[in-house]
Amino acid sequence: MDLIKAIIIAIVEGLTEYLPVSSTAHMIFTSSIFGIQEDEFVKMFQVSIQFGAILAVVFLYWKKFFDFKNINFYLKLAVAVLPALVLGKLFDDKIEAVLGDPVPIAVVLILGGVVLLFIDKIFKVHTIDDEKEITFKKAITIGFWQCLAMMPGTSRSAASIIGGMQQKLTRKAAAEFSFFLAVPTMLAVTVYSIFLKDWNHNGVQQKGYEMLMQGNNLMLFLVGNIVAFVVAVIAIKFFIGVLTKYGFKPWGWYRIVVGIALLIYFTQFK
Repeated sequence: MDLIKAIIIAIVEGLTEYLPVSSTAHMIFTSSIFGIQEDEFVKMFQVSIQFGAILAVVFLYWKKFFDFKNINFYLKLAVAVLPALVLGKLFDDKIEAVLGDPVPIAVVLILGGVVLLFIDKIFKVHTIDDEKEITFKKAITIGFWQCLAMMPGTSRSAASIIGGMQQKLTRKAAAEFSFFLAVPTMLAVTVYSIFLKDWNHNGVQQKGYEMLMQGNNLMLFLVGNIVAFVVAVIAIKFFIGVLTKYGFKPWGWYRIVVGIALLIYFTQFK
């Protein structure tokens, strides 16, 4: 993978990580369309550049993340992230196996789009408009909803936002809590992929950081995270505005159209 392709993937990650459209699906499809070989480094790169997207949330909501007097905020995130940490570790191999087949991912993209078309009607009651009103029970419930995104194509953002709305959060509050929850979730995934996971790179078992030290991989990693950070900052601001004004329908139709197009592409032309 060269620098241009790394930047393209990073742009896709930054644009889609916090939108309810599945960043994983978009990066897989982008890699296929641009002929980016899906080797172990590329897989790790797609996961690890989420670190840049994490920093975008911390940057935009720095007052929230550095308000050390609000201990409950950190405890709620710790509780909410537990289901993903446990189930993610248990099903890591099965998730990775699905990543190799784009057809079921395209199908999930379409089905998720259909759900988003009706989600505003399904969850009509919104009484919570501030993170401080979210109880620990609601936080862990949203955490379990987030686990639905372990099926590639679902979207971590969509699953956790829908979970928030099911717990009576307003669209804006649900979206923001989803952003907050993304920080420990994706930080854990990034640390795991770089320092703990064994990757079969060129027939040799290696840690992620060992792959980063080869060739120009470290440079690709750094550039990818910087690009993902900048693009994610823009995407978050854009998403909040559209979500508040129009709800989920635009994203539902987007998922359906893109999912059908990709399903045709991968079944007829690949």
